[in-house]
Amino acid sequence: MVRKITFGALWLGLIVYAFFFAPPNQPDTFELIKNLSTGQWQGINPLVIALFNIMGIWPMIYSCLVFIDGRGQKIPAWPFASVSFGVGAFALLPYLGLREPNQKFPGSKNAFLKILDSRLTGIALAIGTVILVAYGVGQGNWGNFVEQWQTSRFIHVMSLDFCLLCLLFPALLGDDIARREIKNPQLFWLLGLIPLFGPLIYLCIRPPLKETGDEIIQAQQQSAIN
Repeated sequence: MVRKITFGALWLGLIVYAFFFAPPNQPDTFELIKNLSTGQWQGINPLVIALFNIMGIWPMIYSCLVFIDGRGQKIPAWPFASVSFGVGAFALLPYLGLREPNQKFPGSKNAFLKILDSRLTGIALAIGTVILVAYGVGQGNWGNFVEQWQTSRFIHVMSLDFCLLCLLFPALLGDDIARREIKNPQLFWLLGLIPLFGPLIYLCIRPPLKETGDEIIQAQQQSAIN
């Protein structure tokens, strides 16, 4: 109950802050979003370009855990994960508040879950993130970014959303570690606590998810040996 109240309060606080306390919308916000979405990046601060695209990678990182976690939940995970591609933590916080602890994976992985569970997916996301961060940090104008952060609701809330997604990842990490029966999970926990790159490294090195069918086959083989 405390967990549900905490995530619920955080979600409401985020909404209230975004609409009532963040800097006002700028007249060119829609045009900026359209240009960022269509790749018309001329004249846009590379830091804003990098952040915008990383905010598309974050939901993919979470999807690698949420869709698997949702298999054992009473509520479907896909609506929250899907909407998070547009609004980030605004969509994920309700799921984190409504879900129950889930340290087992029932059944077997379908083709979609196999992609999300693959280390290759984690590696692809990590490479894309490294390129974006290098581009933003190497060519971006920090003074201009700070100015936009102080005056633009879009940039301000997007930055806040990024920070929240970094902080919320451990809320799903413990159950994912347990489902994979990882021995000595301290290293994996440490990775999960490192902003952005920790979750990416975790996706690259975590062992494959064990399916119920695999456990049955292993039990049968062990029984035959005995």
